Amino acid sequence: MSEPVAVAAASSARAPLIRVAGVTKKFGGVQALRGVNLEVLPGEVHALLGENGAGKSTLIKILSGVHSYDEGSIEIAGQKVAFDSPAKSREAGVAVVYQDLSLVESLSVGANLMLGREPRTRFGLVRQRELMAQVSAFLREHHIPLDPRAPVDSLPFAYRQMTEICKALMGDVRVLILDEPTSALTGGEEQILFDAIRTVTARGVGVIYVTHRLNEVFRISQRVTIFRDGANAGHFVTAETDMKQLVAAIVGPRHAAMQARQETASGIAPTQTPPRAEPAASPPVLTLSHVSNARLRDVNLTVHKGEVHGLAGLIGSGRTEILQTIFGLLPVQDGRVELDGQPLAAHRPADAIARGIALVPEDRHVQGLVLDHSIERNLTLPRLPHFSRGGWLRAQAAAQQAVSAMKQLSVKAPDAATRVKFLSGGNQQKVVFAKWNHPRPQVLLLDEPTVGVDVGAREEIYGVVRDAARAGTGVVVVSSDLDELLRLCDRVSIVVEGSIRQTIERGALRHAEELHHLIQTLRTHEEPAT
Repeated sequence: MSEPVAVAAASSARAPLIRVAGVTKKFGGVQALRGVNLEVLPGEVHALLGENGAGKSTLIKILSGVHSYDEGSIEIAGQKVAFDSPAKSREAGVAVVYQDLSLVESLSVGANLMLGREPRTRFGLVRQRELMAQVSAFLREHHIPLDPRAPVDSLPFAYRQMTEICKALMGDVRVLILDEPTSALTGGEEQILFDAIRTVTARGVGVIYVTHRLNEVFRISQRVTIFRDGANAGHFVTAETDMKQLVAAIVGPRHAAMQARQETASGIAPTQTPPRAEPAASPPVLTLSHVSNARLRDVNLTVHKGEVHGLAGLIGSGRTEILQTIFGLLPVQDGRVELDGQPLAAHRPADAIARGIALVPEDRHVQGLVLDHSIERNLTLPRLPHFSRGGWLRAQAAAQQAVSAMKQLSVKAPDAATRVKFLSGGNQQKVVFAKWNHPRPQVLLLDEPTVGVDVGAREEIYGVVRDAARAGTGVVVVSSDLDELLRLCDRVSIVVEGSIRQTIERGALRHAEELHHLIQTLRTHEEPAT
């Protein structure tokens, strides 16, 4: 018997700005879309949800002119369209912000925002002063904390993401598609984005909002469409649904099992999960004492064996730089880092890896993956000595480990030989995570570990983190999702201007709003560490 699908109670009398009807798409032997439908009204924020590989990205690429579709129809403002290039899609007023940024890193923020539409003299020269004035006015109007003259390659990843979003917002837009736009933004930056979205929807722009952060759906959207396995799995009016209904439609038959895992993790069924030792009673596995460099100042941090320790703070606060310093990507100029009570001289990542330290980086494409290599090669690369004997790769052992890792984290791909560049963003993130899962590291450093990962896979990753901690690994998590920190962590340290200002036991925090308020307070008053 087929699963029932929830349908929006009533449709608006307004004509859809964009209508997708029965669209199919096949890549070789893989049916990516199976007759999907989607309608977006003028001035509406319409959330598009689904697991990694559900077909969301395929539809986005069809709407943006990257792919063609096989069957069905797409209309914008009542006119049937079939874009054969991104340029044609852009001319029709469709602007897309992908998870994968498309900025020219050597140029300034202002130059990127105006790229291709620069004000010019009659001799073709760019009017730099006028360009910067236009960009500055836009940024001021939307209260966006970007310096138009700053080179993009000098910005933290989250500010690059914000630059990409602004580039789309500045154009002549009729349909704005945002693919995981808040994946690296903290609460304050999220609010800036939501305010900007409300500004453009007030002009009648229709927004397709793709996210795995379901709490955002209730903050910003009016309606929701859910894809599962390339087909429609639900249509909802946001105000008439709840989180439980959305998760059930997204995950489908796996929902009951996932719900049981969530209840076990939250303590509802404690007898089903063996307790792990109290982290504070365990010896320290990682200690930073008065560590300073060009980005950090006097950082003190202790992580115990079996502890999940969160780092919270605003973009640019130094959270990521603490992980990079531990992993050898940034030097220790003053102070001391110890691993198991012994000095850690990690002058480069290879030194840290050899001592049992692993990093899941913030930017998976630049730092976490070799996109042209297979899943198996990516999983093997950081642990070549483990999979080698006498200088020769033990191919069978590497292949078995790849298959096991793919199964554990539900990586959706035909096989381990699939090149990583052909995976969805969420599945790419799972491959980055799986690289360090065997053999288990002493210290696991996670920088935004669930960026672009769907609700089902997020629970699987949380399970892997808890399993690592239960086995004695010390885990340090940087996340802009404060709810995530509260779900995962035993303690949370707040980072302000390159220094840890306060460390709080998880039990002292009731909800994410308290943590957000504390971050803002420490940022303003710079209270001493306790």
